[in-house]
Amino acid sequence: MLTLRKSQDRGYADHGWLKSFHSFSFAGYYDPKHMGFGNLRVINEDRIAPGTGFGTHGHRDMEIISYVLSGQLAHKDTLGNVKGIPPGDVQRMSAGRGVQHSEFNHAKDQTTHFLQIWIEPNVTGIEPGYEQKGFAEAEKRGKLRLVASPDGAQGSVTIHADARVYAGLFEGAETASIALDPKRQAYVHLVRGALTVNGNKLAAGDAAMLVAESQITLAEGKDAEVLVFDLAAD
Repeated sequence: MLTLRKSQDRGYADHGWLKSFHSFSFAGYYDPKHMGFGNLRVINEDRIAPGTGFGTHGHRDMEIISYVLSGQLAHKDTLGNVKGIPPGDVQRMSAGRGVQHSEFNHAKDQTTHFLQIWIEPNVTGIEPGYEQKGFAEAEKRGKLRLVASPDGAQGSVTIHADARVYAGLFEGAETASIALDPKRQAYVHLVRGALTVNGNKLAAGDAAMLVAESQITLAEGKDAEVLVFDLAAD
């Protein structure tokens, strides 16, 4: 079964310096029908105004992935990491038994546009950890590139969760398929552009939720950038 969720049906918050779409219940947005999907808990599409950002705050027992679309995201944490995250990089922070961090847009004239993703871990109370890797456009062009996995396969970042995350770029006749275990769940989030998922049309910000499906086929891309999540079932 494939269910579509349109971009405009997401939650939205405008804090002035931060504009954020919430795919699932988060902060002031609550929808009991959308508390998460499988072990995917958060996809926030955030736009941070120039010279602003999230002050130091804490997390625990969550796998947190940052995926920058445009601009730069400055990251600083209590593990000693001070990093800039450019488009094309995937950052993974395992909050474990507790970590503090901040995220900031230091640019004077450019908004930072990024996705903040939370996946529930399959272990708790672990030592916090950090990892960041870049994935070139050529690795994602017309294919699904594994960018996060439990075992760091194919050079992906390693997450402490029963999930695999793929990223892809599609245009025109480019198409890609991946097999799914029907006992698991999959979530497709279209970051930008237009794309079909198993023949269903998606526009930027739309998502497809797949349950008891054996395959995902992506096609008919128009400047499309997409994330695909292979997830533990509820």
